[in-house]
Amino acid sequence: MSTPPPLFDTALIRRRLARARADGYAGFLLDRLAEDLDDRLGAVLRPFGSILDLGTPTDAAARVLAGRYPEARRLRLAPLPEAGGGVAVADPEVLPVGPGRLDLCVSLLALHAVNDLPGTMVQIRRALRPDGLFVGCLLGGASLTELRQCLVQAESEVEGGVSPRVAPFAAVREAGGLLQRAGFALPVADTDTLTVRYADAFGLMRDLRAMGLTNALAERRRAPTRRATLLRAAALYAERFADPDGRVRATFEVLWLSGWTPHESQQKPLRPGSATTRLADALGTIELKPDGETP
Repeated sequence: MSTPPPLFDTALIRRRLARARADGYAGFLLDRLAEDLDDRLGAVLRPFGSILDLGTPTDAAARVLAGRYPEARRLRLAPLPEAGGGVAVADPEVLPVGPGRLDLCVSLLALHAVNDLPGTMVQIRRALRPDGLFVGCLLGGASLTELRQCLVQAESEVEGGVSPRVAPFAAVREAGGLLQRAGFALPVADTDTLTVRYADAFGLMRDLRAMGLTNALAERRRAPTRRATLLRAAALYAERFADPDGRVRATFEVLWLSGWTPHESQQKPLRPGSATTRLADALGTIELKPDGETP
């Protein structure tokens, strides 16, 4: 079987992130997600001795892990070189960690840009010890829906065609199934929708550039977007998605995933038919037979 062509230009993603850092990274979204990560880990009442931060674009998650687990062995696999110990540059799709070496793996805003997400999730599960935990988030399917709609219409009007611009983000139902297929137990997938307001669409575009989140699809159009297309997209954005005060809204849907590697101590569903109490008795109601008569 032939290998499918890559969806993302990973080298370009790293160059865009390096440019964003050099020009002043817009870290407000990652900082908010790091706070959410801290809250989620706070609900897990157990220690973790060996921890991995996988691919988070900044050290936002690493700071949370250092504060919550100061005695743990912590490794950060970063997309770009960073100062300090415990940091290595690696590709999330080629996890340089042996089987069963980790107790906890976290990842913020990195996995939506891997070419083989199912394979990456399998590698994460294998790297975790039994009863190890994965917690991560990625951009979900409703992210930047306003910008996508306006760019599609503007490009169609001005240039007579549409080019790929925004990645096909995952949906929450797909993500839950992905955790199960990767072999995680007790999988949980949920979403958090964040709305950010801007003076105009160009403010959003500047922030996306400052987060390294501009178009990195392998099949993207190589020619620069026409000025007329951008102006038309901004006008459509203001017409459709402005609040009464004139500011426009941008949606970021954050898809949170968590799962445990299987262990005998974990809760398991009961075998069908093994119940010892009738549901009707528990609810204090009368059970009806199929013919409608009472028993």
